[in-house]
Amino acid sequence: MKFRSYDSLKVFNTVARKQSMTAAASDLNLSKGSISYQINKLEENLGFALFERNNARLQLTENGRRIWNVSLNALQQIDQEIEDIRGSNTKTLCIGALTYFSSRWLSPRLMDFFEKNVGVSLRIEPVNSIADLKTKDVDFAILWGVGDWREYESRLLLRLPSVPTANATLAKKVESLGIEAAVRQLPLLGDSSGYTGWRAWHAAAGLPYLPSKSSLVIPDSNSRVQAVIDGQGIALWDDLVAPEIKSGQLVELTDRKLDTSGYYLVFTKEPHAIQVQAMIDWLFAQTAI
Repeated sequence: MKFRSYDSLKVFNTVARKQSMTAAASDLNLSKGSISYQINKLEENLGFALFERNNARLQLTENGRRIWNVSLNALQQIDQEIEDIRGSNTKTLCIGALTYFSSRWLSPRLMDFFEKNVGVSLRIEPVNSIADLKTKDVDFAILWGVGDWREYESRLLLRLPSVPTANATLAKKVESLGIEAAVRQLPLLGDSSGYTGWRAWHAAAGLPYLPSKSSLVIPDSNSRVQAVIDGQGIALWDDLVAPEIKSGQLVELTDRKLDTSGYYLVFTKEPHAIQVQAMIDWLFAQTAI
């Protein structure tokens, strides 16, 4: 029997990506019942199951994964042809990113992206927090955290554990106090989320969160690095401050790290345009190098 349910493939692709009929229904502005009906009819037409149902979570079957790979590529090719015809392939791709991440990780790699994606225009907007996404018109953002942004879909890009860090002078004081006393007595520098990172680090280290009453919140990451170098307090930093560690400007104070932290892609728009998907694919390829 010839397959004719091509209209259902877009629904199938969204359900496969979200692994949830409820989430797919929200994305497509359809009812969950309509999504379920179309998937059931598609499976009936195909003659095999596309998903395994495990409570509210859906998992692709082997056949489902094969169909998804083929249909996803086909739909992306159609999108590309339409964009080429419209001349929209010159549309500017706009991403938001922490200036700290942009300067230390993203910028040194961008030439490779442009060599592999000729003709794509890119704009990088500085963002400090999830709140900035409500006022910035970006395709997606790169933010530091533990991936707990309920309003947005996110994917872990780069896992980088964070560790308490100070300048050499303050590090000597920490050594004499001991790390447990130091994080109670010395100022802890907060980021754009306030002290969410510090609370998570204390929990991971098995310590009660009882910080000093002296506090300093610096949303901009680059300014916070300089504040730590200037001896304003202790901050959580990851491997991207390796140059300052190597030069002796900064010192890691303990081997107790926040292993769940990292840089996440936080998505503000669905579905992804061709240029956006190209940037996403390139970013993940860079983390594998």
